[in-house]
Amino acid sequence: MKLTVCGATGGTGREVVRQALEAGHEVTAVVRDPARLPDGLVGVRVVTADVTDPRTLRPVIEGRDAVISALGPRSRRLAREGVVAPATRGILSALEICGVRRFVAVSAAPVGPSPQGAPFLDRRVMTPLIRRILRDVYADLGAMEELVRGSGTEWTVMRPPRLLDRPLTGTYRLAVGGNVPGGHTIARADLAHATLAVLDDPATAGQVVGVAY
Repeated sequence: MKLTVCGATGGTGREVVRQALEAGHEVTAVVRDPARLPDGLVGVRVVTADVTDPRTLRPVIEGRDAVISALGPRSRRLAREGVVAPATRGILSALEICGVRRFVAVSAAPVGPSPQGAPFLDRRVMTPLIRRILRDVYADLGAMEELVRGSGTEWTVMRPPRLLDRPLTGTYRLAVGGNVPGGHTIARADLAHATLAVLDDPATAGQVVGVAY
């Protein structure tokens, strides 16, 4: 596939780019600082662009099969200002202009409701506490999800729990339509693997997809 990855220098974005290249996809990485991409990514096309501006995104989205957004705020201050939602608005506008339909965006499990069967401690203590501590981050991601759901794209929103810097296992659980019950962690490498896996799965279009161990 011909893929464009926004947020390619973040922990998840770097894994998406690396695994996509290894799978033989043609990858364009949209970045703010090319120096933050790791060495050894052979074959990737690196483009510096303002993701809030559809005009600068058009050359890197036109003719693509799909766009993946792994954008996220790097600090609580940026989350308060709103980072992901404005960027997503620009990406969605560029997708409409270019006629590209498939879009996958990474969000977070606490943005959605606790799944049925979740332990009492998770539902009543841990999840509300995490939402309160990181309320600005999740407000930004929640606004992003609203924009995505209201778009005309064939969208999928990935909702992982706490992210770990661990090697790829390829063994994880998916929940189409909600969060994974009892799922507390996922490696960024496995989140990237799942994100690429849903690209050609029609059952995930127009759905949130929980992913966790």
